[in-house]
Amino acid sequence: MAHSLSARKRVRQNAKDRALNRWRLTTMRESIKDFNEQILHGTAETAAEAFKKASRIIDRSAQKGVIHANQAARRKSRLNAKLKTKKLSKKA
Repeated sequence: MAHSLSARKRVRQNAKDRALNRWRLTTMRESIKDFNEQILHGTAETAAEAFKKASRIIDRSAQKGVIHANQAARRKSRLNAKLKTKKLSKKA
């Protein structure tokens, strides 16, 4: 257990930061799940809206340091590829 006042404060700050980071990660994963649900069962328009929402959340997670910038780019790229195939299958 931390003994000095500054060490105790760091313990409190770390707990608060960890909780916020876990919330951001959970929110990001939920938005990706919502997008995947729209890809499977929704229209291309609703999937596009879900993609916009998910990409905003992914970018924000990367900006806050929860995930790496390259991981954010990779996730968005894969979601966009799914969206493109959904739009192409709609036209065909």
